[in-house]
Amino acid sequence: MAHCTRWEEATLLSNTQLETAVISSLSFWQYTNSSHRYLIEFLEVGGVLTLLEILGQKQTKEEDKAEAIRLLQIVSNAGRKYKELICESYGVRAIAECLAKSKTEGTQETARALLESLAHGNPKYQNQVYRGLIALLTCISPKAQQLVLQTLRIVQDIVKEAHPSIVGPLLNLLRSLHLEVQYEAIELITDLRQYEVRPALLTGLVDLLKPATEGMQTYKILEDPEMTKMTESLPVYVQQAAAAKALRLLAQGSQELSQELLPLRVVHHLMYAMGNQEHADAQRQASLALEHFVRTYPVVEEHVRRTMGINLFAAFMHKPETFYMTMDEIQADILLSNKVNISEVLEHQSSED
Repeated sequence: MAHCTRWEEATLLSNTQLETAVISSLSFWQYTNSSHRYLIEFLEVGGVLTLLEILGQKQTKEEDKAEAIRLLQIVSNAGRKYKELICESYGVRAIAECLAKSKTEGTQETARALLESLAHGNPKYQNQVYRGLIALLTCISPKAQQLVLQTLRIVQDIVKEAHPSIVGPLLNLLRSLHLEVQYEAIELITDLRQYEVRPALLTGLVDLLKPATEGMQTYKILEDPEMTKMTESLPVYVQQAAAAKALRLLAQGSQELSQELLPLRVVHHLMYAMGNQEHADAQRQASLALEHFVRTYPVVEEHVRRTMGINLFAAFMHKPETFYMTMDEIQADILLSNKVNISEVLEHQSSED
């Protein structure tokens, strides 16, 4: 084992066949009767660093990376001090990069499991794992994004406190065109309602209902202006729809949270999103969310009816989920230009009390 490890280090990991040979040589000890003794010897000769270096090499084959991670998992399972050793060797960064850049889902799944393992029973470095997962939210692989979101839900419960840096990249993932990523993002947002980042999350979600479309980058796609417009705005409108959905789920799940949204002018923003005829799902999700506030708060019902007018309001309340299908441009303009400000009404009522 020592010979294999030194051999690996001496070649600076330049030979992929050598890497495979070393991985194969190291794999046998887990099946022996003296596996713990071999584990100790493996660590003493720098085995963890060797495995991490293998992960960092571009030319390493995917199956070798997966096997290296599996061996690191065995080390991690041996106990707290072994998890600390991996983290002290900058293992979190190497494993996270492997998860983000790997070309196979099997390797990504294995890396995800290892990161989760390093967070359990490892109080000294659990926050390092947590911050590493937050950093991974900006990776470009949809599968990696999904796995990271799933793992963050578990690790968040371990670390107990939510770091403010999670809010921005998490909300940005609502732009994803992959439904599985959106689902996991909304699930994590729902979990975070219990933490100190709640105000920032709520404010961010409400702001996403009125996206800033000015200054969007444009591209020549088949020289078709309409195609260009659709392509550049789609992620923003997908994010708008997802934000409306998240707000509805949050408001329906907590009366206290629902009330917190009113001063943020959530009603005004939802009505604006309802008027977005460029994206049907944004209209639908905003309608369903607004319905909750209208049915829950008489003051909201009064101001929404007054702004929409009797006929438009009646059509909205009759079938909120399909209301957008019969909306004309004049009605859409009424919604886009609405000036509803429930926060002012609430402040006035509070001063009178």
